[in-house]
Amino acid sequence: MSAALIVQSPAQPRQLFLLFHGVGATPQDLVPLGGRLAREFPDAAVVSIPGPDRSDFGSGFQWFSVQGVTEENRPARVAATLERFVQTVQEWQQRTGVGREATTLVGFSQGAIMSLAAAQSPQPPAARVVSLSGRYSELPREAPQGVRLHFIHGTADPVIPVAHAQQAARQLEALGASVTPDLVPGLPHGINRAAEDLLVQRLRQP
Repeated sequence: MSAALIVQSPAQPRQLFLLFHGVGATPQDLVPLGGRLAREFPDAAVVSIPGPDRSDFGSGFQWFSVQGVTEENRPARVAATLERFVQTVQEWQQRTGVGREATTLVGFSQGAIMSLAAAQSPQPPAARVVSLSGRYSELPREAPQGVRLHFIHGTADPVIPVAHAQQAARQLEALGASVTPDLVPGLPHGINRAAEDLLVQRLRQP
């Protein structure tokens, strides 16, 4: 398995940003985003995390297989790997000495699916979750406990349509959760400067 990439490691970090890539990608793919976060937040540990399994696509990594994935079977695939995901977050918290209250999960695509699932667990491992071009495997039935959620999504995403993020934000608002939905006009399935700017803006909010 590919090793995690430590983008920034202060001697005494006050925050922890864990970046989770999409299916078929590698930690290197999110290093540019991690570099932006490192510049903006010099007191934060920033780490890009690999998926635990080789991707079915023949390159890169994944948290769960997307071969034959459907709306019906996706939740079970997420649930089957969620414990590994949460343990990974906790390992980096122990390694950096940063607790859940100062931990942010930044997930892109499948990384966002896993981060959102972790937020809905009985004891969420992080106080903030950012979904970049992501979605829930199934819409939440209750607000996550002590978690702020940020959705940043391109309006031209052909892989995970923006409607998923919009629907999730509406559901979370109805449940009384702390959530912000931001749309990036014309952005397909990816991260551009506008998305980065929105991410930094949201992370600067107290």
